[in-house]
Amino acid sequence: MEGESTISKGVCERIGLAGAVISCSAPNGEKVSYEVPMENHAQAFLEVQKALTQGKTKVLDNLSEIAAVGHRVVQGGALFKESTLVTDEVIAGIDSLCDLAPLHNPAHIQGILASREAFGEDVPEVVVFDNAFHSTMPPEAYLFGVPYEYYEKYQVRRYGFHGTSHRFVSARCAEVMKKDIRDLKIVTCHLGNGSSIAAVKYGQVIDTSMGITPLDGFVMGTRSGAVDPSAVTFLQEKEGWTPQETSDILNKKSGVLGISGVSSDDRDVKAAEEAGSERAALARRMQRYQIRKFIGSYIAAMDGVDAIVFTGGIGENTTDLRAEICQNLSFLGLEFDEKQNSVLIRGAEGELSTADSKVRVFVLPTNEELVIARDTKAIVQSL
Repeated sequence: MEGESTISKGVCERIGLAGAVISCSAPNGEKVSYEVPMENHAQAFLEVQKALTQGKTKVLDNLSEIAAVGHRVVQGGALFKESTLVTDEVIAGIDSLCDLAPLHNPAHIQGILASREAFGEDVPEVVVFDNAFHSTMPPEAYLFGVPYEYYEKYQVRRYGFHGTSHRFVSARCAEVMKKDIRDLKIVTCHLGNGSSIAAVKYGQVIDTSMGITPLDGFVMGTRSGAVDPSAVTFLQEKEGWTPQETSDILNKKSGVLGISGVSSDDRDVKAAEEAGSERAALARRMQRYQIRKFIGSYIAAMDGVDAIVFTGGIGENTTDLRAEICQNLSFLGLEFDEKQNSVLIRGAEGELSTADSKVRVFVLPTNEELVIARDTKAIVQSL
């Protein structure tokens, strides 16, 4: 951790399915990928152990060199407002929130238990919650306009996601500006296949676009973003959708994919637009329009803005998206540097606004893994 450099990075895919595969990096930078049976998460962690200590991907002589393990957990609800050491009580708390994140929290628990089994309970483990950074939102921002009893009974409210990313890039923005984050008003835009925007006022989130789940907000790769609830009930009646079918359509078949009819990947949709597809062009216009509206509303909520940050796969690489959004924020005194915009891609960090711009705009690659590592280190060292 002294230099905060990554010595190994990889992923286990298709756990529990045929054709399970590990992809990881060797110390010399070579990408290594191979199939290996992984029936469950415990077996996957055993394969991770092997990848770290054996063969061309070896980076450790012994597993005893691993001092701690950090986990990302999507939903901490209102129970967990900061990263915390894993205990049986914490696992039970994560389990109690499974209704709020049925696809994610059960899998997180499997991962934590498998990690404990693989590395032993003497190795401390830490959980970093994806919504924790948003826990500073006031009630007027996080409550929905439904009867208050449902908040009391079921904790139905806005939680927000991508918090680890918003936390990293807002802090990095303050560093780049050489200012104290407690003096800044920042809008952070995490734009990828899943996207969210946050209003970070003086270092604390006061609002964010995702809600009780990652479905809320604006048009994403396959997610609809915010939809008039009456439109949903109308379609349920017309099409006979069950609640699960409704969720599948809004989460997996909507957004850029549903509008364009082409793909959820902006690169494919852009190619289709350039080939003359009106629906592809419409999908991209809708996305940019809605992002601009959220940015504007958050500037109003914060009574001003010092900086706007783009991050995530689309935010870091889609130059025409950044240009179109910023060119329509000229009323703020924002002056956009087209030349810088054209070169700040593929992991580059830098400023997209000119020296005369009253609002500064940055592209800052996110690093959620580093946030998890930092929190893990700090918590373990405090024991």
